[in-house]
Amino acid sequence: MKDGGRKQGAASPCAACKLLRRRCANDCVFAPYFPADEPHKFANVHKVFGASNVNKMLQELPVHQRGDAVSSMVYEANARVRDPVYGCVGAISSLQQQIDVLQTQLALAQAEVVHLRVSQSASLSNHGLSPTSSDSPPPSKPVFDIDFVMDQSTYSDSMWPC
Repeated sequence: MKDGGRKQGAASPCAACKLLRRRCANDCVFAPYFPADEPHKFANVHKVFGASNVNKMLQELPVHQRGDAVSSMVYEANARVRDPVYGCVGAISSLQQQIDVLQTQLALAQAEVVHLRVSQSASLSNHGLSPTSSDSPPPSKPVFDIDFVMDQSTYSDSMWPC
């Protein structure tokens, strides 16, 4: 039977109490979110936020919001350990750059499609054919011949847990 993330009557403290070297009470605010078998989870959160601050944050939240808050703290703490300056903002910035590059590629591809349709339509009307006939092949040479090269080394250290 579970009680606060620990087995009833078990002397095994949660990861937070174990790291802080204190007795883990039955009503320990950390126990449901930092189980004893995941010590690294609390270690980074403690390193970045401090146990007292985490305790205050959890106490001020309704119980149904604490799990999400802990998930956010764990994500931010892990990001801060990897990148002490930018934390998760660095990951967000990297993803935003990828979005910008992909949006540019999409816009160029859409422009090329429009250009091909216009040139095909003009070619057909010059030959007295209707633009709806699909007998003529599209132009063989692309209008835009652009290759995008992405530096994958900046994206290889993913912030997402595997």
